[in-house]
Amino acid sequence: MNIEDNLFPGRYWHKLEDGRIQCDLCPRYCKLHDGQQGLCFVRANYNDQIMSTTYGRSSGYCIDPIEKKPLNHFLPGTPVLSFGTAGCNLACKFCQNWDISKSREIDTLADAASPELIAKAAKKLDCKSVAFTYNDPVIFLEYAVDVAKECKALDIKTVAVTAGYICEEPREEFFSHMDAANVDLKAFTERFYHKITGSHLQPILDTLVYIKHHTDVWLELTTLLIPGENDSEKEINEMTSWVVENLVPDVPMHFSAFHPDWKMTNYPSTPSSTLKMARETALKNGVHYAYTGNIHDEDGGSTYCHQCGEKLIGQDWYVLSDWNLTPDGKCNKCQTACAGVFEAEPGRWGAKRQPVRLADFAA
Repeated sequence: MNIEDNLFPGRYWHKLEDGRIQCDLCPRYCKLHDGQQGLCFVRANYNDQIMSTTYGRSSGYCIDPIEKKPLNHFLPGTPVLSFGTAGCNLACKFCQNWDISKSREIDTLADAASPELIAKAAKKLDCKSVAFTYNDPVIFLEYAVDVAKECKALDIKTVAVTAGYICEEPREEFFSHMDAANVDLKAFTERFYHKITGSHLQPILDTLVYIKHHTDVWLELTTLLIPGENDSEKEINEMTSWVVENLVPDVPMHFSAFHPDWKMTNYPSTPSSTLKMARETALKNGVHYAYTGNIHDEDGGSTYCHQCGEKLIGQDWYVLSDWNLTPDGKCNKCQTACAGVFEAEPGRWGAKRQPVRLADFAA
């Protein structure tokens, strides 16, 4: 498959005096000669304009539990149709999806689907939402926005799983079409972002503030804790305090276990004690909902009322057990509202992961 077969006009760029094109989608501001691709691998200068090279193609489709994104307060228990493309605008040395996000090969994109087909398939599969995930959706903004528009027409929600590394103008367009987002707050030091991800912290913080205070997008955060790099109690204390002060206490925080991968195979896996410490620190600092992830910890995966301590939503490896919310999302015991987007009854999808071929829905 030739890259020229998948070109789609990209937005957010301008021409420089020296003849190069500058991509203005993310803070990397890649400056490209004709035929060059940006660091993300998928936005390129073709014939003096930025073109998206992966529009309409995916690395695969799968129905996941929404809690796997992870989103614990957005339509709990429901199935979400998930997909990604190829490439990424960060260079995380610990990437858990490196075979997709680091791929330079267009042949990685095995499945083709129009935005209309994705929305149609999600509806037929009884998915409540579609998630842009596996790699960062900001780099396929045009495709994600078009998919979101088609989903909205069929009353299907859209979810962005992203690092939030995006410039101000495209950020406004992108999130105006999303219903929920899980943003990776990968650490709380510029050193980590520069050394481990090849990016910067401040644009991520700007995105978080924008989402929370200037959109209606439901927001949750995830931090993958890497031993010796971003897992100190001091850093977690500073991070969680910032979230409470600059966002709101109701933004759920997920602390997930690292496993050796990509260029960080010499690091140990995260001990469960570190994740529990992070969760306890967040709760102590006023975060209302904090979770542990990638380990078996029913207590750390469940949702509790921040007012009276009642278990509101029991969760064990993506399987819901307890459900103590009123139909309008309040604690059954004390009537305190639980922040989130809930239906009157929880979904029953469970922990199933079901690969899907969208070609089956093309007829």
